[in-house]
Amino acid sequence: MNDWNPLLDPPRLERVYVDGQELKPGDRVRLHPQGRADILDIALEGKTATIEAIEQDFEERVYLGVVLDDDPGRDLGQMRQPGHCFYFGIEEVERLQPDPSSTEPS
Repeated sequence: MNDWNPLLDPPRLERVYVDGQELKPGDRVRLHPQGRADILDIALEGKTATIEAIEQDFEERVYLGVVLDDDPGRDLGQMRQPGHCFYFGIEEVERLQPDPSSTEPS
């Protein structure tokens, strides 16, 4: 018997390709919210963030869970706490090139 519950544990992807570019957890992106549904969409426009998770819903839409680079509560976002981890569609982000001076592996 399988104990997996899709309502409690959405499927996670290791990577996704957008316009020929690979996106994976740890990659940095610039946010471009398209919905303009609330003040957060306006406030997050142009912010940089790091992908923490790639998830897929029941209709096979892909969402990126991101944590803002300038969030003083980054550690809470990495634990996916409300208000510190935000979800965007793949069409709402722009992949940033890795910083060549960075010592972290990509």
